[in-house]
Amino acid sequence: MPARAGTAPGAGPEGLFVGLMSGTSADGIDAALVEFDAGGRCRLVHAAHAQWDPSVRGLLLDIGQQRIEPSLDLLGTLDVQVAEAFAEATRSLLEEAGVPRGAVMAIGSHGQTIRHRPAGAAGDGRHPFTIQIGDGNVIAERTGIATVADFRRRDVAAGGQGAPLLPALHAALLADPGEDRAVLNLGGIANLTLLPAGDAAVRGFDTGPANCLLDAWCERHTGQPFDRDAAWAAGGTNDPGLLERLLEEPWFALPPPRSTGREQFHLEWLQARLRGEDPRDVQATLLELTVRTVADALRREQPGTRRVLACGGGVHNPLLMARLQALLPGMAVESTAAAGLHPDYVEAMGFAWLARRTMAGLAGNLPAVTGARGARVLGVVYPAAS
Repeated sequence: MPARAGTAPGAGPEGLFVGLMSGTSADGIDAALVEFDAGGRCRLVHAAHAQWDPSVRGLLLDIGQQRIEPSLDLLGTLDVQVAEAFAEATRSLLEEAGVPRGAVMAIGSHGQTIRHRPAGAAGDGRHPFTIQIGDGNVIAERTGIATVADFRRRDVAAGGQGAPLLPALHAALLADPGEDRAVLNLGGIANLTLLPAGDAAVRGFDTGPANCLLDAWCERHTGQPFDRDAAWAAGGTNDPGLLERLLEEPWFALPPPRSTGREQFHLEWLQARLRGEDPRDVQATLLELTVRTVADALRREQPGTRRVLACGGGVHNPLLMARLQALLPGMAVESTAAAGLHPDYVEAMGFAWLARRTMAGLAGNLPAVTGARGARVLGVVYPAAS
């Protein structure tokens, strides 16, 4: 498919790259081995999902939900533990694929976000920051492969949101000159990439919570890390009063560019808006919140959309996908699998793509998406040991 201006999929070295991703839900590490040819076309060679050690995941969730304020010692330790888990995920991926580490040009590691404050801690725009842990030095040392990490902070330093970072990849791989399209990532947070027909600018932004609240509420009340096949939510009923209280959150009224995370949408945020509702009804209402905020944003920002290509864990939630289709009549809502991209590994592939661009000295952000002052080369390169 044709690329948009600024995406330049053909630019950069050909060869094998690894992309590593752990999202807001902290449900595991997605690892993708991606091959790029001289024309910039990419192929998913092999993919794997690695589970977090339960104690590490528990700490990551406690920090993300702001249940604990981590000490410097804890953050330093987690920084190394996360990196070691990413390195192990890479080793397992290459072993399963039968590919020697010397054949891989670089690893692109997203890390694990523990705070995302593009408006600053006080929300006044001063001292914006974003923090992803998983030390690239450790990954490079443990794997023997050059590693690119810390992708988001340069965009934030340039006045951007630092997210979303993958609309350029979506444009390169999924745009169609004949129809308005949208790519919907349903991870912990939901985000949209708008791909208008013709040569109009690509846009992208977060729409609000997707799985982060659904998973956290389900785990609190059922002990299960997620609501498989939406079976628990299906036994509840959307509560209109609760939904309206949730939708009154001022963040939803912010115009793009915008981004968010667990520091905004966490269980305490939800608890403050509850009035004694049945837990299953809360789960059903949280699902409706995700659907409504996505649908409202899409109808407002690109009403002519004809096709919505969805990826991320939410693709496997049949009730969520059915409700999206119901609220978006006239738009085909389907998995990115229909376009040849595995929905579980689009983001991991994206960080392989970003690493390739960084190694070539090419910009990875789209200022029209993030709001940065200009295009920037993203990430820090940690060379392999000589």
